[in-house]
Amino acid sequence: MKSKHLILLLLAAVVLGGGGVMVMRNRQADYSRSATEMGAKVLGNIDLSAVAGVRLTQGSNVVNILRTGDAWGVRERSDFPANFGDVSEFVRKLSDLKVTQPQRVGMSRLGLLELTREAGTLVELLGADGKPFKSLMLGAKHMKSGGASEGPMGGGAWPDGRYVMVGSDLATVAVVSEPLANANPKPEDWIAKEFVKVEPPVAVEITFPESTNSFAISRTNEMGDWSLTAATPAEVLDKNKVSVFASLLSAPSIDDVRINPDLKALGLDHPVEALVRTTTGFIYKFRIGKQEGEESYPIQVSVDAAFQTERVAGKDEKPEDKARLDKEFKDHLAKQQEKLKAEQAFGKWTVVIKKWTIEPLLKKRGELLVDKKVDEKKAEAAPASNPLDSLKSILPGGN
Repeated sequence: MKSKHLILLLLAAVVLGGGGVMVMRNRQADYSRSATEMGAKVLGNIDLSAVAGVRLTQGSNVVNILRTGDAWGVRERSDFPANFGDVSEFVRKLSDLKVTQPQRVGMSRLGLLELTREAGTLVELLGADGKPFKSLMLGAKHMKSGGASEGPMGGGAWPDGRYVMVGSDLATVAVVSEPLANANPKPEDWIAKEFVKVEPPVAVEITFPESTNSFAISRTNEMGDWSLTAATPAEVLDKNKVSVFASLLSAPSIDDVRINPDLKALGLDHPVEALVRTTTGFIYKFRIGKQEGEESYPIQVSVDAAFQTERVAGKDEKPEDKARLDKEFKDHLAKQQEKLKAEQAFGKWTVVIKKWTIEPLLKKRGELLVDKKVDEKKAEAAPASNPLDSLKSILPGGN
């Protein structure tokens, strides 16, 4: 009996031991030993000249930034020009990504690290055939905590890197030192933001659907005072109010682009229209729709110009001066013609601009005039002068 009991115990130990080994092996199989090394390039060596597109996907949000020739466009915005600087910097960062901390993880941890299709952001580099040749899953940002004197904001936690995974290979999960904060699958984040740049205007004409709000102002040069066209005797321009037109649309920025715009829905079937002429001969025609939300307006623009194409030489101009001045004139004309061509390209788009950028074009006629009621109130509030006061000031002792 004792020997039988001993044999049974030994058999049980073998079975349990084997089961334990299997459990341990299963647990180890759930984890993948990192195949990455500190300092290794996450995506290996990339031929940047072979990159013909970038695709970012997060859930149902997708953005494709594609190269055609030397130009980059955002497909989800009908190939509206992409911000080349942002795209090239992003691709360069991907190419330079290096492992700072290899990670040994199992499938169960991918959700926690946001390295799943549902939670992460998939970045794909596309070749000329439109197919991805490199892909990287971007997960949660790696946060660093510090004391009161640490960090860009003086304490708390801040992102100092990001969890990444090449394709779906668990062995490649690692932390990199670049957070890649701009890796957002939002088309509006990747479009080129530059819009037409209006040089000093000398004439502005605004036409509202309600004609009584319309007006036209002009000046002889960029330093001159504005005057109101067809002003009545009661209408006097307020210099402070019209001063905003001197720097009108000098550096506007595009927020977004409307594809296949519904003119009625955008208010562009009955828009506010603005005609702007500049000191350099540019002629801008803007069509402004109705306000979107609290901050933006849809806008359409057409651009033309009337340039002086020949330089008139001075009366006593020397030959050596003439050659230099002729060249300067031709160089300037070429730049202006290049600017005209670039700005005319906006003619086929409906863009969205921030309200504060175009507020001068939304001013109504009455808002530019001196408010006589305010002046009258100021006059009434001022203390009446006493004739004896001036006399007292010249008397000895002021009496």
